[in-house]
Amino acid sequence: MTSSPSIAASMPQANFKTEALLTANKLNKTVQVGEQTLSIIKDVDIYVNAGEFVIIMGKSGSGKSTLLGLLAALDYPDSGTVELAGQTLSSLDEDALAVIRQHDMGFVFQSFHLLPTLTVAENIAFPLDIARRPNPARVDELIDAVDLGHRRYSLPNQLSGGEQQRTAVARALVSHPKIVFADEPTGNLDEQNADQVMQLLLDLRQKVGSALVVVTHDPALAEMADRVITMHDGRIVPT
Repeated sequence: MTSSPSIAASMPQANFKTEALLTANKLNKTVQVGEQTLSIIKDVDIYVNAGEFVIIMGKSGSGKSTLLGLLAALDYPDSGTVELAGQTLSSLDEDALAVIRQHDMGFVFQSFHLLPTLTVAENIAFPLDIARRPNPARVDELIDAVDLGHRRYSLPNQLSGGEQQRTAVARALVSHPKIVFADEPTGNLDEQNADQVMQLLLDLRQKVGSALVVVTHDPALAEMADRVITMHDGRIVPT
């Protein structure tokens, strides 16, 4: 698998606040463990430009997945703000956030999160169905793109791990999202399937134009990114 050319050097980073698709400012998040309060995310500032591929790396426990959840509005920060396309997500109620997730975000997880009673085609179509925007042609397009035409009517338990993750990638992109969040998307796959899924995600992201934010331990993926963010002890550290 070949590395995609880095565009980070050509980005006018001094103007990122006006150009960024997603920005987070002074994010903090704590969790309560018994009587102890643990600080998981500490004063994190981050931005993602439209169409950019950003990787978040760091050792286990560094706060990578927690940060991804905050950026994706799957969790709320204790303080700080997250903005997507100029809209402050923390100021929205759950109904408004659900609409943004349906229209503007895609999600890929390590454990696939496919609905077990739905076929491949139905799982891919699910975000469109719950948004009441059915688009059979789009579903067909993505089934072909992920090479699962022969599995169209199969249930998740009839698929290999690679096929399940390819279904999840297609589902994440079916709504033409502005940004896709992926948490260890290749973590449960062997090397061959991991390479295939990641290349597929990058290829489809290029066609859709979505920004891509990936949490991973895999240094090989860093070579494919436009920018790598490294976390340590809840903070972003210089690389």
